[in-house]
Amino acid sequence: METRTWGWLAAVIDVVLIVAFAVIGRSSHGEAFAPLGLWTTAYPFLAGWAIAYVTSGAWSRPLAIWPTGVVAWILTVFVGMAIRVATGQGVVDGNPLPISFLIVATIVLGVFLVGWRLLARLVLRVRSPRRSETRSASAAERSSR
Repeated sequence: METRTWGWLAAVIDVVLIVAFAVIGRSSHGEAFAPLGLWTTAYPFLAGWAIAYVTSGAWSRPLAIWPTGVVAWILTVFVGMAIRVATGQGVVDGNPLPISFLIVATIVLGVFLVGWRLLARLVLRVRSPRRSETRSASAAERSSR
């Protein structure tokens, strides 16, 4: 697959995982699935991800752990938390940024945004030798004819 295709696919996977994070978070707190509520929860993190995607040049190296995956992870969390605090989202007992949420969001988004890239690179690495072996075998068959 060429880099351009991976760039779009990586962007879609990242966005789906960030939205999944918001869905999981809302459901774990017993909040109803409502499009506006989901958007309110997800948009701070999507904004952070969009900034990261542009600043890291992710479209040119979408499967890179560094800088793409790590920058996407860190800015998604940092900007997302900053927007949540600025807009008054998630205040618990007067605390605008509960440490437990910061820890959970950092871990989950790290696993999501860096983890899928690690898995994709592993799968591509495992499949790569098989492809070259298959190509070599078929080239050998053609030359022996």
